[in-house]
Amino acid sequence: MALAAHFIDRPQRWDVPFGEQMTDEDVERLFEIEPFCQMDQGRFPSAIPLHGILRNDTRIVRFAPGDIIVREGDYGSSAFLILSGQVRVALESLSARLLGRPNKPRGTWWRAITQLLRTSQAIEQRKQIARTEQQPVGGVARRADANQPRVFLQDVPRVLAATETACLGPGEIFGEVAALTRSPRGSTVFAESEVELLEIRWQGLRDLMRRDDALKSHIHELYRQNSLQDHLRETPLFAHVPAENLAHLTDAARFETYGNFEWTPTLQQSLAEHPSQRIAAEPVIAEEGTAADSLLLIRSGFARLSRRHGDGHQTIAYLGKGQTYGWQELVHNFASDRPMPLDCSLRALGYVDIIRLPADLVRLLVLPFVADQELEQTLQQAKARLAARDETEEKHTSEAALKSVSLLEFLVERRFINGTQAMLIDLDRCTRCDDCVRACAATHDNNPRFIRHGPKHGRFMLANACMHCVDPVCMIGCPTGAIARDEQTGVVSINDQTCIGCTTCANACPYHNIRMVELRDERGLLLLDRQTELPVMQATKCDLCTDNLGGPACQRACPHDALIRIDVSNVDTLSQWVNR
Repeated sequence: MALAAHFIDRPQRWDVPFGEQMTDEDVERLFEIEPFCQMDQGRFPSAIPLHGILRNDTRIVRFAPGDIIVREGDYGSSAFLILSGQVRVALESLSARLLGRPNKPRGTWWRAITQLLRTSQAIEQRKQIARTEQQPVGGVARRADANQPRVFLQDVPRVLAATETACLGPGEIFGEVAALTRSPRGSTVFAESEVELLEIRWQGLRDLMRRDDALKSHIHELYRQNSLQDHLRETPLFAHVPAENLAHLTDAARFETYGNFEWTPTLQQSLAEHPSQRIAAEPVIAEEGTAADSLLLIRSGFARLSRRHGDGHQTIAYLGKGQTYGWQELVHNFASDRPMPLDCSLRALGYVDIIRLPADLVRLLVLPFVADQELEQTLQQAKARLAARDETEEKHTSEAALKSVSLLEFLVERRFINGTQAMLIDLDRCTRCDDCVRACAATHDNNPRFIRHGPKHGRFMLANACMHCVDPVCMIGCPTGAIARDEQTGVVSINDQTCIGCTTCANACPYHNIRMVELRDERGLLLLDRQTELPVMQATKCDLCTDNLGGPACQRACPHDALIRIDVSNVDTLSQWVNR
């Protein structure tokens, strides 16, 4: 006998606005200031009007002197436009005590035991989705959440005296880099006076920039003015370079962008191509054999480092945010009469932001301030690479190294390098007992959040489990901000209260690690949309068992040490596990 169904209204994009108190009067006020007064409302579609974005994807927040607005290291999903008052950007790292970082509560054994007694018998059971209870969207709620006390600096004058800061005033924007690249905040920002800010969540910022080039140019130029020196200072190569020299480098720096920010469709198409076609289609940032005329810094995204090998290219490594290319060549050319060209090609994997610093300025403003020991070590590495070019590398490559290189190419080709918590399974050890799946189901009310299936390379398999990516493209298209990164742990999770079941995140994930499921109530009845009479769907994925003692249940349950949750960007750890 078929079960009856329960009808509900399907959630819509703006059922849960970013700011509950945002009014039409507030929106009209925004239309009187830059950059909104310059925007053409006719460029925005009727389904996503400019007025709707400002009404539902922004909120006005106020801070008292000393209040911390964003903290260095937190993951950000919004940008801030200063409406009135002044804020200070800390150009140096502040202590954890000053930043008021709370200790995240850990799970307990009692909770783990009682969870078994609370397990639901219904598949994907949910309580009634309460639209009246506004939930924080896009991460941890800020001052508007009464349960989250505002963190503030008790002695602002002392902090200002002991810390180098920069002042920002009305009309300026900050936090846009973290919001656009889905990356940790680069600096701590706190209110110097009573300040009023317009907070724009990622989804609204994306739509505003898609429709208005002026806003995009404005944000990029602000990065040069406010953040580039800080970026250079955090790069180890520039640790001892004087501030005056950094200012000259900032003025001379060139910003370059390669590839497409929404790189998922390109990846899906490239996987069907021959590897030689695939790599040829990747935008070339720097080509092997050409002169080393600049130092390249990866601002965001991933780039492939490869070398010509036979008729194709062999992947040597990959570079991510904060890494550099061309340093060894520049040091060698500074100390030797024999010019060393670029030893490898650098290509964009998806979308890459590059900062290019001229070689002449690096030689004049940076090299004199690098320790002699470090310069000598870099020079010897460069000479060794030159010598190796005259030999046949295969003769000197161990079987274990070949295996690691082969696996690395597999990971790079399919962009698994994006994963910070990928599920890697050694099929030679795996007995297919499915203890990992059962453990996941027991932890999530009989609903496993991954599938023991996925792409294979040799004896290794990447299972279809959320990897909690460095660049989580699943967040790009979410219209409500229901899928977001936890500001403390970096775990990407889905908020049931704001997920509208649009399938955008599931379709955007290039790894097929997000599933759409039909929801049921406590009695096991399907939840149906009142208008379409179709089942209400929601997205589900691995949450890394963040609330459980001991970490991911899947890894703890494996009796044969065949499964690991691993940061794929950590090549050393990956090689050690592969070559056990």
